[in-house]
Amino acid sequence: MIYKQAQLDGYFKKPTPSIKAFFLYGPNEGLISELSKKLTLTVTQNINDSFSVVRLLWDEIKSDIGTLFSEYNAISLLGDRRVIILQNADNDLTKYLKELLTSNSDTLLIICGGDNFTKKSSLVTFASDSEQMVVYPCYDDREESISTSARSFLVEKEVTYTPEAFKLLCSRLSSDRKFNQNELEKLITYVGTKKHIEIDDVKAVVFDQTSLGTEDLCFYTFSGAKNDAVKSLKHLLNEGFEPVTIIRALMYHAQKLLEGKALMEKGEKAYEVSKKITRIFYRQDATSSQLSMWSKDRLFDVIELLYKAELNCKTTNIPAEEYLSYTVLTLLSAASKLR
Repeated sequence: MIYKQAQLDGYFKKPTPSIKAFFLYGPNEGLISELSKKLTLTVTQNINDSFSVVRLLWDEIKSDIGTLFSEYNAISLLGDRRVIILQNADNDLTKYLKELLTSNSDTLLIICGGDNFTKKSSLVTFASDSEQMVVYPCYDDREESISTSARSFLVEKEVTYTPEAFKLLCSRLSSDRKFNQNELEKLITYVGTKKHIEIDDVKAVVFDQTSLGTEDLCFYTFSGAKNDAVKSLKHLLNEGFEPVTIIRALMYHAQKLLEGKALMEKGEKAYEVSKKITRIFYRQDATSSQLSMWSKDRLFDVIELLYKAELNCKTTNIPAEEYLSYTVLTLLSAASKLR
């Protein structure tokens, strides 16, 4: 069966005994991880208890499916209910689920998949039609979901904040919940025992680490500064930035340049336009230069390239980091020729 958010929240408060498995899939890895943890906590309060919680990788056990059946039917040494978290599942799992779920075991099976599933995928279809299994797609957060999840995270950590600080914080977070959790953890560590977030705290941690980090890459890339761009990209990936988040930052930069080109078509000068579309004064010279370099048609081509890059990061077998690197090098090559 398919659950909505309200039904899922209801399950967390009062688990339904007839539900034997959950299937979480989609591009939002952070949300999948968060929900997997919450589901585990409905069975045991110690998610690191090896007697109660078993973690399996589908790639490692699919050639020996007996491992999954034996773990699912095993009884805890302490007699408590158990949880199996199965990572990286694919549609090959579908043919085994019917037999698995007819077992008398009360083990909760949590199946985690990526974003290579559609509503017509066999695993999604099976879970949707089953009375014993729940499917919940995990898509990128919308603006209201970002603020809701951030607020819940801070409340859980017993950290308070000023309204101004929270507004700025949400504006700096992305649609990727895993990335957001990392940023929130850094912010909480920064405020320490104060347990209260003010606007200067957000500026000192989240603003500098996220917005400026991706802005560095954007300005280096569109200016054709290859060495600086490659160094910046490596830094972002090492810091745990998701490739799709970086691609969207590049796309936003291209869209701002398009906005500037539209103003220039009305007769405004490049440097005056740069003041309107660049919020940081020391970026204005670089923005003015890029407005002169890039034509409107080329910027439309760039946006199309970035749309395809985001899609391919989600749908192809090529590692997203490699596709991102290829895209950045393509943009650098184009910028160098224009310069």
